[in-house]
Amino acid sequence: MANFTRMPNYDVRNDGAGPYAIFYCDSCNREFRSQPAIGTVVAQDLKKSALGGLLRKVPLVGSDLAENVLGEDARYSMKLTPQQLEAAWVQVQPHFRQCPTCQRVVCLTDFDTQGGTCNDDSPRQGEIAESRGVQAGAALKGFANAFGLGDVVEKASEGMKKAQEAAAASQARCPSCSTIAPAGTKFCPECGTGMVQPTVTAAKCPQCGADTHGAKFCPECGAKLEAKPLLTNCPNCGAETKGAKFCPECGHKLV
Repeated sequence: MANFTRMPNYDVRNDGAGPYAIFYCDSCNREFRSQPAIGTVVAQDLKKSALGGLLRKVPLVGSDLAENVLGEDARYSMKLTPQQLEAAWVQVQPHFRQCPTCQRVVCLTDFDTQGGTCNDDSPRQGEIAESRGVQAGAALKGFANAFGLGDVVEKASEGMKKAQEAAAASQARCPSCSTIAPAGTKFCPECGTGMVQPTVTAAKCPQCGADTHGAKFCPECGAKLEAKPLLTNCPNCGAETKGAKFCPECGHKLV
């Protein structure tokens, strides 16, 4: 059983079978309900019935007196004693984990079991986002197939993937931590390493001069057109490379 230093937010409800608690995830606000103590309601009814029978000859109606003696009717109560609240919390604890970093109590969906933290504090945020995207895509595909729209969704997914790849190819990338930034960014905003600028594709074939239309190989002579990405700054000392193969300051190999 996981250890907790506190309970998450909760409400007390009653649907006529006795009070119970609803606990909320600190991240997504998802609800987890405890079970009402139905046995308490039944026992209270039996005691009230018996006590009311014994006092039926007493002035002031016996059932009213019995209710005053036994206390508030559990079927209408909106209160839980500290012991009852703790018992309700124990019931739903398997659905929660507490993040050691931010101390929030979150449901299993928002907790990275492998990393041991909530998803927001996990070092695997990229993997988690990718996994969620795959799950959402599979659910959408299944829904579309059920309505005969599988081909439409598949083509749309392929188009989106190509658009994402094109967008990534037009941005600068950090060779150290893979951070993406707008083209022309010289240093990584996360770790300070010199950024690799986006690949530049020749507009015309250097061999035959034919228009390439953005292709990687010339459509006329087959020459390779994609230029190698160049470091604008040396990853070793940060000096401007000016397209050189070796850093002009420290001699570090750049290509």
